[in-house]
Amino acid sequence: MSIPVTRLNHAVLYVRDVERSIAFYKEAFGFEVVQQMGARAGFLRSPLATNHHDLGLFAVGERAPSPPPGATGLYHLAWEVPTLGDLAAAQTQLANMGALVGQSDHGVSKSLYAKDPDGNEFEIMWAVPREHWGEAEATPTIGQLDLQRDLARFA
Repeated sequence: MSIPVTRLNHAVLYVRDVERSIAFYKEAFGFEVVQQMGARAGFLRSPLATNHHDLGLFAVGERAPSPPPGATGLYHLAWEVPTLGDLAAAQTQLANMGALVGQSDHGVSKSLYAKDPDGNEFEIMWAVPREHWGEAEATPTIGQLDLQRDLARFA
């Protein structure tokens, strides 16, 4: 029997500086601090979430090394936004913060990729309505994201 998972409830990251990371996630997502344990840990929640917290941050110190590219471990976290307009606004926000590192059209989703101050990568994505998936449902797709075209198409 498989475990009936419905969604990701929260993620926990090791960071160098909890205060710096809290400031980043508050600016990027409007997250609110639910609990904080001084400079050791913080727990944040989206104002739209029903979770106790969506993100936990644990300090490991300024000298903590980053994992080398291609090492095993977490690649990225993906947060879903409710509308394509929200994704377009996120694109602007992340670009203004200097955090945006990529964007892709996956056919089944439209995605932005960004990094926090410690280099932890995350994805902000909008799920394409299933009736528009077509061949992308069974075929891996990584195409150029064109939000203006998609906003016109899915408006």
